[in-house]
Amino acid sequence: MARLPSFQHNPERLCRLGLNQTNSRPKYGYSQFCALFATYVDTHDLVATLHHDPGKVMFIDWAGDTLSLVDAASGALTTAYLFTAVLPFSGVIFVSASVSMKSPAWLDAHVNAFAYFGGVPQLLIPDNPTTSTHRRQRQDPERVINARYQQLADHYGTTVVPARVKKPRDKAAVERAVKTINTRVIGYLDQETFHTLAELNDAIAQRLQEINHDMLQADGTSRWERFTGEEQALLSPLPEHPFTDVVWKSPKVGRNYHVSIDTQKYSVPFKYAGQLVRARLTTSQITIFDHSDSIIAEHARLTGRKGQYSTDPAHVPPQHRDLDGLWTRVWFLDRAERFGPATIWAISQVLDRHDIEAHGYLDCYNILDGLGKKNRALLEAASERLQQRDGHVTYTMLKRIMASITSDQQAPTPLRPAASTKKNAATVKATDPGVFVRDASHYATEGGL
Repeated sequence: MARLPSFQHNPERLCRLGLNQTNSRPKYGYSQFCALFATYVDTHDLVATLHHDPGKVMFIDWAGDTLSLVDAASGALTTAYLFTAVLPFSGVIFVSASVSMKSPAWLDAHVNAFAYFGGVPQLLIPDNPTTSTHRRQRQDPERVINARYQQLADHYGTTVVPARVKKPRDKAAVERAVKTINTRVIGYLDQETFHTLAELNDAIAQRLQEINHDMLQADGTSRWERFTGEEQALLSPLPEHPFTDVVWKSPKVGRNYHVSIDTQKYSVPFKYAGQLVRARLTTSQITIFDHSDSIIAEHARLTGRKGQYSTDPAHVPPQHRDLDGLWTRVWFLDRAERFGPATIWAISQVLDRHDIEAHGYLDCYNILDGLGKKNRALLEAASERLQQRDGHVTYTMLKRIMASITSDQQAPTPLRPAASTKKNAATVKATDPGVFVRDASHYATEGGL
């Protein structure tokens, strides 16, 4: 008779592949072994229910899945990461999107979460991202709170207690919240197109309204009802001013009267071109100071695609102000108006057929400058001919029509006979008195030449 397996010795070891035991003892069949193992797990792998006090804890994590932002000009994709915070007593959830998981985004998301809840819990329990904790040495098991994260905690009068590593059941509330976000937020929004972070966060706020206010839990109440009825009053009040994570930089103003900060461009008054300035960076704003610490420019901080420009019209020198609105729909249509109504139609067709209008700007430029710069009337005529047959407007099609019109307008060139290469022997002059030139009759035969 087979002996009962010793599951309690090391149950995890039994799940590994490649463990072979060779002895003469009778063996259990696979199905019987699995049945005995399941019975053991049911009676030994017990789970304790964690009871959370209202207003005490906020669990924090990044959702595993992401969404995307589509740049309106280039169509390039930027990954948007979802910050998740949950108050486990009521189960109320906060989510916000960010284009980075670095410290500034991490801290700013906390500030927004506290504002959403209208108060601050006693404890913050993050899932040990590098933006919250670190080890002093590589092999050191002790984790230390990052200085900037500690500054935020001190500002709000709360305490950071990192979750235990590889103990997911300690933070089951946030794991459930992440699962809800994957299905109720990401699952609803991943097929939609968002061009800015503000658009995405507005859509997320609508999804949170359903999750927290409309979805009922087992007791028949919503998360928000339980939160406002039993938990919100126990949160610590918000400080007078929200926490601001500030970074200072000293960029040099370029010849285009812009400074480059984190790959984005911000304008300053043109008189500061070539000078060093000081820039104060927060998660939402850029403030620029001159050498006397006077504010010379303020901009909303740009996110997403690298190399964007934020230009204040007041900073532009007079000789550059006529370039305002360059490469826009209005700019191209104004230029097309100089050619005629058919060219306006053609340019409109090019702009309207693109989901992202800016994708048609180069085609418009090539048509107006490449084809029409020296042939305005011809481009207008070609556009009119294409409009009459409701054709598809492209640079190549207009170029072919213009060539056809030009060919039709040109008169046929009369044919000219080819010049004869036959020379009369009489015209050949001997350069030497001893040279004798025979007449053609000398070579005649009976049948003639």
